[in-house]
Amino acid sequence: MSSGAGPGRAALGPAAPGLPAGVPVVWDRRARLSRDASFVTGGSPWGLARLAPPARGFARRLSDAGSLGVIPVDAAELRTADRLVERGLAHPRPRARPARDVVVVVPARDRPASLEACLASLAGLQVLVVDDASSEAARVERVAADHGARLERHAVNRGPASARNTGVAVTDVGLVAFVDSDCRAQPGWLDALVAHFDDPRVAAVAPRVRPLATGDCVLGRYEQARSALDMGAEPQLVRPGARLGFVPSATLVVRRKALVDNGFDPSMRVGEDVDLVWRLVEAGWHVRYDPSVSVWHEMRARPRDWLATRFVYGTSAPALERRHPGRLAPARPSAWNLAALACLVAGHPVPGLLTATGAASALARRLHEAGVPPWLAPVIVGKGLLADAVAIGHALRREWWPLGWLALATASRSSLGRAGAAAMLAPVALEIVRTRPRVNPLGYAALRLVDDAAYGSGVITSAIRERRPAALLPRPRLPFAHARRDGSRERP
Repeated sequence: MSSGAGPGRAALGPAAPGLPAGVPVVWDRRARLSRDASFVTGGSPWGLARLAPPARGFARRLSDAGSLGVIPVDAAELRTADRLVERGLAHPRPRARPARDVVVVVPARDRPASLEACLASLAGLQVLVVDDASSEAARVERVAADHGARLERHAVNRGPASARNTGVAVTDVGLVAFVDSDCRAQPGWLDALVAHFDDPRVAAVAPRVRPLATGDCVLGRYEQARSALDMGAEPQLVRPGARLGFVPSATLVVRRKALVDNGFDPSMRVGEDVDLVWRLVEAGWHVRYDPSVSVWHEMRARPRDWLATRFVYGTSAPALERRHPGRLAPARPSAWNLAALACLVAGHPVPGLLTATGAASALARRLHEAGVPPWLAPVIVGKGLLADAVAIGHALRREWWPLGWLALATASRSSLGRAGAAAMLAPVALEIVRTRPRVNPLGYAALRLVDDAAYGSGVITSAIRERRPAALLPRPRLPFAHARRDGSRERP
């Protein structure tokens, strides 16, 4: 078997772009079209795009249609739809079709009861189980045989990345679906996902991965609202720096020819899915997230196991930083925004307002030169200020959690502590309002802080062990260096 894709290797580029004719397209819920349809804000990553006059009518019709979507009726509309999809401003909603030329690869190590339930949910599909040196090899073999699944075995444990690579190496179909042995698929799940591959740019598609309820404990109710593998209810074009920067490989369908050396880096025991997605995107491919399809994933019901899983997720950061320098910085605030926020925290609102006004004035000039209404400048600057404050609060809950918890402890007597506490807790309060979890607000906030701190502890521990401080350091941006204006979810 091939050794797998190593650090820095990329997949072969996609075929010529082209959204297939007859595919419905839906407007991205977060995109905003101007009143005259001359420009649109949003996308993956966030940006501002001007629309040529011939494209404006279709964009307005698409925006008005909302979740109903629109089918492009001629070549001009198809070109417009294609460009909107390319920017993440709209999303295809292809019709499900029978899944052919697909094999489902299930990496497994022990847990025969979970494997039994997984294979039962995959009935009727071509399935390959890769046993990664189970201590209960005979039981794993029997479960695979009972469900008509082909079996490959590793003599020594090599990790899930190598198990998936083995699945690719011993099959020759056009699409490979990876499903972890602790997942349960729903009928028709694969039919809905494979339709995305009619677009030759698409390398991978992921469904929504939702936690499988195991009792009515507080932790289970928290997981229903905030699972690390659940990427939410909105379709997304997955890109680093976008609102959704990765998708997990718990369930992932991949185009074979997008993979080089079998795709996953076998040296990575965790984070290998993030690395693969980023390399695919770097090579020019599209990676899509389709939450209209759900699979279910066994959650860790015991608090100790749950915390250990979060910690292990965090340990992937240094390896990913080494392969993708700068991409995992805990925060990437604009220098303008840092200056304005520092003034506000120090109790000097006037200098802070003047700094923000200067940033808006500079941006307004650039927008005017580009033919975009300058009045958008304060909107963009305000959005950027808020996003950078949220990103700093996110880092204070995770990679910088010791400082964050110190801020919480000193909030009653320190303006800096109050500012840090507000940046940490305001987004959590908004989550509670939006998701309405079946956990009381104080309990939810406490679990959220512990959840993030466990992940951050994994980052801190591994960064020290591997001498990769960049995984813990902010990466300030020069003014207007790029247009990322929202908080990205970069990894689990």
